Amino acid sequence: MKRKFRFTFYGYLLPGLFFMAIFTFLPIFMSVYFSFFRWNISSPTPTFTWFSNYAQVFKAPLFWLVLRNNLIYAFTTIPVSMALALFLAILINQRMGGIRAFYRGSLFYPTMIPMVAAAMLWVWILNPGIGIFNYYLGFLGFPKIEWLYDMRYALIGIIIMSIWKNFGYYMLIFLAGLQGIPKHYYEAASIEGASAWSQFRYITFPMLAPTTLFVFVVAIISSFQVFDQVFVMTQGGPGDRTNVLVFYIYQHAFRFWDMGMGSTLTTLFILGLLVSVYLVFRVIGRRVYYEV
Repeated sequence: MKRKFRFTFYGYLLPGLFFMAIFTFLPIFMSVYFSFFRWNISSPTPTFTWFSNYAQVFKAPLFWLVLRNNLIYAFTTIPVSMALALFLAILINQRMGGIRAFYRGSLFYPTMIPMVAAAMLWVWILNPGIGIFNYYLGFLGFPKIEWLYDMRYALIGIIIMSIWKNFGYYMLIFLAGLQGIPKHYYEAASIEGASAWSQFRYITFPMLAPTTLFVFVVAIISSFQVFDQVFVMTQGGPGDRTNVLVFYIYQHAFRFWDMGMGSTLTTLFILGLLVSVYLVFRVIGRRVYYEV
């Protein structure tokens, strides 16, 4: 009976493992393999070059600019999106009757819009001539801003759009975590005279630690996978001020047809993500409290 259960268990896992092997592990292995080859238009036959591609990447000033852009994007969008999502989740979790479903759906709606459609919408919103942002800036007496054409503001425009697009998803996860906290904790705290801030600090936030860790890891991965909005809104410009790692990989692999360099950048990208997630679980994960 035990052997039959084990066979059934692995049988259910087999289709998922098969597609993961074909579409995840195999491409990763091929990227690592071809990162040691020079393979581009001038060298159509792959030529083994050891670590020359990696040396070339680290010597390129544009790589460091792209990495800087991506880090700015990540360190801005992650805390703002998570804080906004948690704040709104706490508000929606209050007793609001039937209107709570309306607010929840309204705030989650941007997440359901396809990224390309959302990016096109924000191209119009940030338009320097007819966009809503500049309309209200002019109404308040401020000068108009070339949001997507000015090196100082283009990345800010991408960041604003991404926060608007992603916070609803994080909010829904936080809301699920909040609804899993037993109500009698708050009732006991209220009887003892604890303020709303004390209840959040000593009950809500610690009990949400597993949910927060999950949202944090998802947000890290999402912040380094940003591509669609950059492709649609700015094409990495102006002056590569919105160029990020995935778009940089796309440029090398599918615009310049430098598959060797594209594979090298992909390998570094995957390695960086793995290290980041490992450090998060190593430093923060061990401090997370899981209720038993």
